Amino acid sequence: MFNRFYILLFISIALISCNQKAKHNQLNTQQNKSESKPVSDTVQDSVFLSMGLYSISNLNPNIRVDLKYTSNDNFLQKVLYKKIDKAYLQKDVAIRLSKCQDFLDSIMPGYHLIVYDAVRPVSVQKIMWKAMDSLPPKIRKRYVSSPQSRSLHNFGAAVDISLMNGDQLLDMGSEFDEFNEIAYPRMEDEFLKKGKLSHEQYENRKLLRKVMDSQNFEVLSTEWWHFNACSFKHARTNYKVLLEE
Repeated sequence: MFNRFYILLFISIALISCNQKAKHNQLNTQQNKSESKPVSDTVQDSVFLSMGLYSISNLNPNIRVDLKYTSNDNFLQKVLYKKIDKAYLQKDVAIRLSKCQDFLDSIMPGYHLIVYDAVRPVSVQKIMWKAMDSLPPKIRKRYVSSPQSRSLHNFGAAVDISLMNGDQLLDMGSEFDEFNEIAYPRMEDEFLKKGKLSHEQYENRKLLRKVMDSQNFEVLSTEWWHFNACSFKHARTNYKVLLEE
């Protein structure tokens, strides 16, 4: 009688111990999978991750994306990206941009950054450069970097960007990729005085720079939408160049 009781007790304890160990192992396995899972949801994401490039949308869905070179809504009026359909940046640059959106959330709730271009293959850079060959190289490089010398876009270390209030684009006083002086940040004070920029447009540009300055992005002096994340020296030392899509 007692022997049977102790046998049943031993079996019960053993079963409880095994169940607890199995649950513990399952929990550890799930935790390890979560920690090792990359920020990726497509094959293309995985390819870019291998180069250190991260999808901005995957990192911070509050940032809107409208890649202008995936459609004909650009200065060349034709599709330039045949495979790229997301905005990718170097991991550290993408994290900084995400923090810019967090900062924007804190000062202007309901506002969003909207990305027009991020990493750009050198193959596309060549198309852009050739398309503007009617301009002397000295003038041309104000708007498009030479594919030989590279653009920080080619490293995933530059971003073309604007602002939205809800679903409404903020008026910046010129279109994206408008290649004339009205797009020059360095001439904004002059254009404000002359009435070529309204006070609202002027303040919208200042807000964009304030947000991007919060993570040390530097605006290009001839394009209000273009922000560099670092110097060329830093990019060449730390990042890979994207040659093709």
